[in-house]
Amino acid sequence: MWDWETAREGLPLILHGFGITLLATVLGSLLAVTLGLGIAVLRRTPSRWVTLPLRAAVEFVRSTPVMIQLFAVWVLVPGLDPLVIGIAVLGVHYATYTSEVYRAGIEAVPRGQWEAAVALSLPRARTWSAVVLPQAVRKIVPALGNYVISMFKETPFLSVITVDEMVHEANRFGSDHFAYLEAFTIAAVIFLVASCPTSILMRKLEKRLAH
Repeated sequence: MWDWETAREGLPLILHGFGITLLATVLGSLLAVTLGLGIAVLRRTPSRWVTLPLRAAVEFVRSTPVMIQLFAVWVLVPGLDPLVIGIAVLGVHYATYTSEVYRAGIEAVPRGQWEAAVALSLPRARTWSAVVLPQAVRKIVPALGNYVISMFKETPFLSVITVDEMVHEANRFGSDHFAYLEAFTIAAVIFLVASCPTSILMRKLEKRLAH
């Protein structure tokens, strides 16, 4: 049976875990968005010595579960803060997906825009920053937002490497007080409340960018 007093007692601990969940999501997303762009740009270089290893690395990361990647890095790099490992692994894992999103956006830029930049003798860096990326990013912002939401919902995997994220704290409180119903219900409500505004914002942004 639901006990409001137990729920009130567990709320601070679960909210503390939510802070760590939020931190991992924000920093992991920044890494994923930045690294994903770098991978997408490097994969357009003509050198196969660059593109082939990158392609192999992307396929390897995309083809293995994030939970196994977390556990493997945690075991292979002892002594490193588990939260740092978690942020790095989530960031790299999602960078492989965002790189494909960037690639699609870049390829959607009309060929005439590239040719115009060449005709104007724009430096390569200027071509990317002033011509290609503004058009590509405008098309892919909603997709990037969806990956941020997905990462937020996968942060419970961090518990396998002892990170005290929200679900880990909820499980700990539920075990200590035999109150799993209250603990996991609070965690689910927090996930819902945090995810819904982001989803609504992404839909509004998608509609705005479509015009």
